[in-house]
Amino acid sequence: MEAAEKAGLPVISSCKEGTCGTCETPVLEGSVEHRDSIHSPSEQAACETMMICVFRANGTCPRLKLDA
Repeated sequence: MEAAEKAGLPVISSCKEGTCGTCETPVLEGSVEHRDSIHSPSEQAACETMMICVFRANGTCPRLKLDA
């Protein structure tokens, strides 16, 4: 979320803890480290969206591409 804000993108968030889903953002490329309490195990495995307030790029992923 900080990177999106620094880039000047409009960021909507509420809890900043990965519990509300307000900041859910589509993942176009890359893999993420799941830190939310909303996604099911199958949704985590699909890696189609992320909560940008708490997710990070997976340690082996050099870059994430998100749909703003």
